[in-house]
Amino acid sequence: MEAIAMINIALSVLFTLCYLYQAVYLVVPFFMKRREKRGGEAAHPVVMHRFAVLISARNEERVIGHLVQSIREQNYPAELVTVFVVADNCTDQTAEAAEAAGAVVYRRFDKKRVGKGYALDFLLEQIQRDYPQDVFDGFFVFDADNILDVNYIAEMNHTFSQGHRIITSYRNSKNYGENWISAGYSLWFLRESRFLNYPRMLLGTSCAVSGTGFLVHREIIEKTGGWKFFLLTEDIEFSVSSVIEGERIAFCKDAVLYDEQPTSFRQSWLQRLRWAKGFYQVFRKYGGTLFKSMFKRRSFACFDLLMIIVPSILLSVFGVMCSVIAAVVGSALGVDVSPAVTALTATAVNGYLLLFFVGAVTLVSEWRQIHCSPARKIATLFTFPFFQFTYVPIALVALVSHVEWKPIIHKEVKTLAEIRGEVRKVG
Repeated sequence: MEAIAMINIALSVLFTLCYLYQAVYLVVPFFMKRREKRGGEAAHPVVMHRFAVLISARNEERVIGHLVQSIREQNYPAELVTVFVVADNCTDQTAEAAEAAGAVVYRRFDKKRVGKGYALDFLLEQIQRDYPQDVFDGFFVFDADNILDVNYIAEMNHTFSQGHRIITSYRNSKNYGENWISAGYSLWFLRESRFLNYPRMLLGTSCAVSGTGFLVHREIIEKTGGWKFFLLTEDIEFSVSSVIEGERIAFCKDAVLYDEQPTSFRQSWLQRLRWAKGFYQVFRKYGGTLFKSMFKRRSFACFDLLMIIVPSILLSVFGVMCSVIAAVVGSALGVDVSPAVTALTATAVNGYLLLFFVGAVTLVSEWRQIHCSPARKIATLFTFPFFQFTYVPIALVALVSHVEWKPIIHKEVKTLAEIRGEVRKVG
């Protein structure tokens, strides 16, 4: 039993040493002034850049039109924004809905190379074929279910004009208050925006792209020869590859995007299973290079991203399994198993309290950005740790199973005003 206690202590010390810096991230936004002030426009004049918007959509006829409409309604010159949609292996009217909303649509049918990465690469190939090479200064990437704040592109353009070549944005939710699953996702993404990417931006290190809502300079696309990131988590692969190459990913906190989250546990399981497997893939492909780059480049950003992709949850599972095995074997042998039971209880309670604290800080900080009733906000705070705990079995299954990319069904058809509660949804 003493050996079990020592293992748990060693794991606790290791986790503390590796992730203590994220506690610093929690306080940075409260004590540091924003560096990107409007007064800096004299040194970095705002240029009205021309952008292409890339949207990969598979059977998204219900929501794609709302995204294209929200892009066309931006407080930014419409003639400088061209929306491109790849209708990827669609069996519905996604292409027709996107065209009706004003997008340039390309249809793709490829059952072998399946996934968002392949679809984006195909779309860029079509644009390169049909448009002059330097017609677009940058490329936005969105998911079909997104809705943009009216100032989204203007705010991203402001940060882009300061010389940043990769920029991610503030990820909010269309359906935070629907149930404990959508709230779990939403609160985590709000925490990622406010207490990971924003502190990184303030501290001058690199952020990370998370799924949707980011902008990439034309030169980056030309350098990589399109979109050559085909792992199950192509966003993290792109982030890691970019940081290894010496790029710094910026964050624009004033560019707000609304994203739909799954509401069924089955859909959530499938999505997060893909994420977990994708993180293993990225770690296997880039982990060694990231580790070397930490020292070669003296790069904190490489260390930060390594801590994101390293399968640390498996170490937690190892510690828990050691305690469970010790308790079972000890009971069979008539040995006192109270230390193992105490360790298991402490792990569960401390994990819950830590996640509750992280969720509470995020909830209080982003209270006005969360669009549902106060009672629902508070209630979902208590379920947030349980949502995070469900990653444990997902991570274990992903380790031993074959996972393929599967589309997530989107059904939240809302306008920006409806998301914010400014008007009631009709129908």
